[in-house]
Amino acid sequence: MIMNPTAIKHVVVDGHSLTLESFVAIARYNATVELAPSALEAMQKSRALAEKIAAEGRVAYGITTGFGEFQKVAVPKEMSNQLSTNLILSHCTAAGEPYADEIVRGMMLLRANALCGGVSGVRPLLVEMLLEMLNKGVTPIVPQKGSLGSSGDLAPLAHMTLPMLGKGEAMYEGVKMTGAEAMAKAGIATLDTLVSKEGLGMTNGTCAMTSVGALALYDSICAAQLGDVIASLSMEGLTGLRNAFDPRIHQVRGQKGQMLVAANMRKLLAGSEILDNCQSDRVQDAYALRCIPQLHGACRDALEYVREKVEIELNAVTDNPLMFLDDEAVISGGNFHGEPMALPFDFLGIAASEIADASERRTERMVNPALSNGLTAFLTTQAGVNSGFMIVQYAAASMVSENKVYAHPASVDSIPSSANQEDIVSMGTTAARKAKMILQNTQDVLADELLTACQAIDIRRRLNTHGQGLTPLHEAIYQHVRKEVAFYEVDREIWPDIRAVEKMIRSGELLDIVKEYIPDFE
Repeated sequence: MIMNPTAIKHVVVDGHSLTLESFVAIARYNATVELAPSALEAMQKSRALAEKIAAEGRVAYGITTGFGEFQKVAVPKEMSNQLSTNLILSHCTAAGEPYADEIVRGMMLLRANALCGGVSGVRPLLVEMLLEMLNKGVTPIVPQKGSLGSSGDLAPLAHMTLPMLGKGEAMYEGVKMTGAEAMAKAGIATLDTLVSKEGLGMTNGTCAMTSVGALALYDSICAAQLGDVIASLSMEGLTGLRNAFDPRIHQVRGQKGQMLVAANMRKLLAGSEILDNCQSDRVQDAYALRCIPQLHGACRDALEYVREKVEIELNAVTDNPLMFLDDEAVISGGNFHGEPMALPFDFLGIAASEIADASERRTERMVNPALSNGLTAFLTTQAGVNSGFMIVQYAAASMVSENKVYAHPASVDSIPSSANQEDIVSMGTTAARKAKMILQNTQDVLADELLTACQAIDIRRRLNTHGQGLTPLHEAIYQHVRKEVAFYEVDREIWPDIRAVEKMIRSGELLDIVKEYIPDFE
């Protein structure tokens, strides 16, 4: 069950308590944040240890040594601050279009939350600055490309850090400006320099990939829920057989997601006059209808697995080295490595792709007179002169095929870096970015199916071969669509209709309608 993140208005950041919903509330819906006193205390103790190590000149990666292959180079104490600052200046090498504001806000939140763990050795000031930037709406400009996903998202996080130093670029009140200008307008003092360990503290970590992937996960969960709803509306348009959703079938297999989706379909289709009055000589439907629980259910199980991994990572400490107070140990490890997220985000993309696959097949059945159980060809009223919904299916098929390319896993690839010191990398950020692209296509394919299903319902009613009545929920969704999009009587510019329904899919308004009629819908 996913709760509505818009209901969350304020979050206390402590390093341990972020959920997917609270993350989305802050990143997308601008919920305010504050630092937990316990996290402040933990960071103060950790910083004191970092300063002690630096003062004693102990060999500690990134504090008294260089980075990557330069781990062999000792750095004098008086150069430690310059070392941290140079890390940011030299690592801001990302390219491409900038990330959306919500993704960068998510990165900032995750970096702050990770540092709250109190084992990173940075000043609490850095976390306080990040939270203040979130609350006041200063969002760094971060290009999308350039991360190998190990040692974390180095280039994106360096760009994220630049405005804190009065450098780089940022958005403030909807305007792009220099980082220094944005911070000044928001009334946030910038830093002249970072101090020892802080360069690593700000750039080591999986915050970019996790932010992209967590937002894509939330939207994929919503898309999966809508997939059930839209599929059930298509069932009415196609006069599908409900016996495939009998609980006994699904109980004897025992797959959790399958049983959930079958239960959803029974709720969604209860009381359908069209289906109640359907006289069919069919014993069973094609897979795109009959196997909705098996297809959608497998995707639900995949999304649940990804959610489990994401919610761990939302509260993970992912920089290096880490410091432990009990014995003053400074341990170099690899928590920045993105592999624990790379595989789930590849799986996320595959799951979202399959939701689109099934949706496009139902759209094809509605427009194909050989498969539609009596609907007109391409859902037209005047065939020949009018093409009707012919090319709606083409567009959906195009996006489904594009998803097949994107769904190739990024995590199986690697390329060595830093003179082979970093010799196997995760490509987790690529996996997350691909999952987001797949999800966007999937939302559009679902919009095509919803638009087509409403047209099919109208054609079915005009033919009057079955009862006229939809289920109450379906009637509400149908009327919601028809407020924006009229019946497609003759060919007209159809793209505004498609855009209107795409907006409904992305806004969450359709799921709000569903919850009104089926409060326990999952």
